[in-house]
Amino acid sequence: MKISKLSALLVAAAFGLLSGIAGAKLPPPTPEAQAKADEAKAKAAAAAEVEKANLAKAQDRVAARYIEQQKEKGITVTPTPVVAPPAAAGAPSTTPAAASPTRPLEKAEAHSAPVDPKGDAKMDGKVTEKNEANRPK
Repeated sequence: MKISKLSALLVAAAFGLLSGIAGAKLPPPTPEAQAKADEAKAKAAAAAEVEKANLAKAQDRVAARYIEQQKEKGITVTPTPVVAPPAAAGAPSTTPAAASPTRPLEKAEAHSAPVDPKGDAKMDGKVTEKNEANRPK
C-alpha cells in the first residue's frame, strides 16, 4: 500500500501543528503551588540526608565486622581514608580533600597475581597444577 504525497503532507502538517502546541509555555505556578513544591523539595532533601546517614552507619558496621573477622584470622587490616571525588570542571572545591588526594595512585601490578620469573602465575606461593602442566620442558 502506497501513501500518496498529499496524505504524507497532511500527516507532516499535523505533526508540525502538534509539536507547536506541545512546546507551548506553561504559566508560572501560583504562590500556593510554589510553597507546596518548596516544602516537598525540603522533605525530600531531609529524607535523603537521613538515608545517607543510615547508609554510612551500615557501611561502618560492615567494615568493622570485616576487620574483626580478618583480625581473628591473624591478618591486620588498616582502613584507607576516604577521598572525596574531584569537583566538576569549573565548580569551586568546597573541601580541601577533593583538591589534594591523600594517597598515591597504585600501580597496575598491585592488583595482579604474583608471577615468578618463568611467567607462571602463583597462588599462595605454589605453582598451580594447571600451570605446571602448561610449563615448557
